[in-house]
Amino acid sequence: MGSCAFTVSLVVTACLWSVSLQGEHQRRLYRDLMRDYNPLERPVFNDTHTLTVNFSLNLMQIMDVDEKNQVLTTNIWLQLYWYDHYLKWNTSEYPGVMSVRFPENQIWKPDILLYNSADERFDATFHTNVLVGSNGACHYMPPGIFRSTCYIDVRWFPFDVQRCDLKFGSWSYGGFSLDLQMIEADITGYIANGEWDLVEVPGRRTETTYVCCAEPYPDVTFTVVMRRRTLYYGLNLLIPCVLISTLALLVFLLPADSGEKISLGITVLLSLTVFMLLVAEIMPATSDSVPLIAQYFATTMVIVGLSVIATVWVLQYHYHDADGGKMPSWTRVVLLNWCAWFLRMKRPGENRVRSACGHKQQRSSVSSGEPGSGTTHPLGGNVLYLGYTASPDSGVVCGRQVAEEDTLLPGSHIPSVSGGHGDTELAKILEEVRYIGKRFRAQDEEESMCNEWKFAASVIDRLCLMAFSVFTILCTIGILMSAPNFVEAISKDFFS
Repeated sequence: MGSCAFTVSLVVTACLWSVSLQGEHQRRLYRDLMRDYNPLERPVFNDTHTLTVNFSLNLMQIMDVDEKNQVLTTNIWLQLYWYDHYLKWNTSEYPGVMSVRFPENQIWKPDILLYNSADERFDATFHTNVLVGSNGACHYMPPGIFRSTCYIDVRWFPFDVQRCDLKFGSWSYGGFSLDLQMIEADITGYIANGEWDLVEVPGRRTETTYVCCAEPYPDVTFTVVMRRRTLYYGLNLLIPCVLISTLALLVFLLPADSGEKISLGITVLLSLTVFMLLVAEIMPATSDSVPLIAQYFATTMVIVGLSVIATVWVLQYHYHDADGGKMPSWTRVVLLNWCAWFLRMKRPGENRVRSACGHKQQRSSVSSGEPGSGTTHPLGGNVLYLGYTASPDSGVVCGRQVAEEDTLLPGSHIPSVSGGHGDTELAKILEEVRYIGKRFRAQDEEESMCNEWKFAASVIDRLCLMAFSVFTILCTIGILMSAPNFVEAISKDFFS
């Protein structure tokens, strides 16, 4: 037990001795380096020399893209490299000390800031220590949550690709004092975002010369190129809008007698208005461009509005009564002839009525020369023949035939068997029969006229159904597929 305890104490003493030796050299190095160091002095051997600062960044995450306020929020680690002439030492004089760390406020560091910052503090970095090597190489890597201004182009929303610039540069040093050089951005540690796909982060170095100063001011601009993922917006905005616009076509399939055609059209129009307001809430209030989805919604609302107008027209034709007048000849030619032929539409029971009318006319022509074909007057000859063939559901009437009507006119000579009193009664009966016949003919004409208007309304319904269906399909395909990356977005988000 005694030998084991002695061995343990020896090991502990050796460890403590080593640490205290290194700590002594570090303490002495800090004291020697900071003895005459001034953090305000630019660390170059000659003041005429330019200090080169290499700049890069690590993009860790795209946290938020605020389209309405046009602000991009990102998690970035900056990387700055430069050489400090006054922070060099000989490693042989300070054994074991290869690098030291200084708080950023104790040594000189470049004042690199985000020019297009939208943060309240402007500088949103967390000030960490600066790692300094024995050759004077300084590495400063401050992380931060950066809020930067970004012009959001919503023209192709939700199939848009956004390009947001992050412009960094020195706030007080010109190009003759500080030369800012770019290193490619590092995105190996990037954390994927649920709404945006990171495409690339290219960078470029530019120099700007202002009117006040002759020296140029260099800056490094990294562009965050990101593509919006469309699955969320497709399921919650596009597909419901397509389904609602399809429901607008059902207005023309709904029977006019149901009384719900206008209600369905107005309901569809209100539903589209609600979706339009949802899109307007997340879009910036800009007049530079109209979002693609807003164009589609507006077009669909116009289609639905026109369908409501067409439905009012259809209902006006369907419920047109006989007192409103006859159908104009041009309307009959265009709707009942041309459009009905083009749409392959026929009046209900038209073939059946035509065959019945031909058969009835044939029977009438044959029976006119046969005895007993009508009501026979006691003195001989057909006094009256009423032949009626009509289809109540078609409005097509074959007509009534009155034979030998001239003999029934008032004042005509009617041979009498029973005397004058019988002639008067017979005349009254014939007058009543004639009045009944006129009433039936008037009713048939009114029914035929109403059926014509109803058939014209059916033709308009079918014509509007075809026209609005084609127009809806063409608008859906034409507007949505006009986005430059529509196929890429659909293939990646919906079929991946």
